[in-house]
Amino acid sequence: MPDKLDAKKLEAFKKALQQIKSQINGDIRSMANESEGDQADKGDLSGHAMHMADVATDMYDREFNLTLASNDREILQKVEAALARIEKGTFGFCLKSGKRIPDQRLKALPYAEYCLEVQEEMDRKGER
Repeated sequence: MPDKLDAKKLEAFKKALQQIKSQINGDIRSMANESEGDQADKGDLSGHAMHMADVATDMYDREFNLTLASNDREILQKVEAALARIEKGTFGFCLKSGKRIPDQRLKALPYAEYCLEVQEEMDRKGER
């Protein structure tokens, strides 16, 4: 097996992952609070029906926020998995090839699961 990351680097990646986790959790809470606030504002006391364009805009906004939340949850799962790999001592290694993932890639994407070669191959084949 290739060289493992030293303890100092592992701690830096762990801290980065925890920051990402905290930020995503905050974003998800914020979107949930906005959604609840939007629902409370929907009570139209004037007795007038909402205009179709307003309804469409609201639907688009809700769908957009759901997509963002879904993406955040997916990244959150990858962050959790990366933190688990740190604990197991397997962080920094490609899940498919077993090769060491370069530090530059981990700095850019600390929850990277695959080395660049494997990721590019998976992208070409349409794998996730």
